[in-house]
Amino acid sequence: GGAPGLERDRTGTASRVPGSSCPLPAGAEEPGMEAEAQGLPLGCGGGGGSPAAGRSPEGEERRQPPQASVSNGGDAESGRELVELKVIWNKNKYDVKFCLDSTGAELKQKIHSLTGLPPAMQKVMFKGLLPEEKTLREIKVTNGAKIMVVGSTINDVLAVNTPKEAAQQEVKAEENKKEPLCRQKQHRKVLDKGKPDDVMPSVKGVQERLPTVPLSGMYNKSGGKVRLTFKLEQDQLWIGTKERTEKLPMGSIKNVVSEPIEGHEDYHMMAFQLGPTEASYYWVYWVPTQYVDAIKDTVLGKWQYF
Repeated sequence: GGAPGLERDRTGTASRVPGSSCPLPAGAEEPGMEAEAQGLPLGCGGGGGSPAAGRSPEGEERRQPPQASVSNGGDAESGRELVELKVIWNKNKYDVKFCLDSTGAELKQKIHSLTGLPPAMQKVMFKGLLPEEKTLREIKVTNGAKIMVVGSTINDVLAVNTPKEAAQQEVKAEENKKEPLCRQKQHRKVLDKGKPDDVMPSVKGVQERLPTVPLSGMYNKSGGKVRLTFKLEQDQLWIGTKERTEKLPMGSIKNVVSEPIEGHEDYHMMAFQLGPTEASYYWVYWVPTQYVDAIKDTVLGKWQYF
């Protein structure tokens, strides 16, 4: 009974489809494989009802074009307008092509795939905080635009304190030993001049994003007028006086400290540490309280936990 069955297999008229429940006769594995190999184009072509399902060279050719068109659609490149972005996070730069009609929330997903930074922990900035619900076209993102990303991965947050955090804690410990900063002689000189007439209004008990205009109307330690401009796309802080404007990379600022001004708690005095020691603090007086946390977040490039 075994031999005629095998003979029929070789002709291809009664080939067994791989995975069929028909048992193989004992010892027929080798010839069976051969028979299946011979019968396969007929079996698949006839059984599948479509030549594209077969493995013949002709079938390959016919199958190729649909595959290619499917993959182009998947790349979001056919018929959709792309924009080239530079995503900057943690001193890393990523060149990204992204669809102009995608939303801020979809861009956050893309940033997650690049950086491992969960969307919930991303602060994405393009001319201010990027709105999640709007498309890149609506907020006028153009080719070559820089997208700044601030945030720490879960691992970073769980890791040991960074040097900046340690430095902040040391400074806080030092400050606790001393009298309040606003009572110290060097600061009294400036504060005794009183609140500047053109200082920006403050809002107590509210944390606001950085304004789109420079923060102005404040004093520096020599009592001269000073303004702060946050150039997020260049990752720079500009400190401007009547005489000149210092353009400082955010990464070069080691620390930011602040303290409410006694009797005017809705304004702070704030210092940017530009060098290794406290001697390099650049003091600014009468910073509206609602912007203090946003300034620290932006300059230190990490989340502040309150």
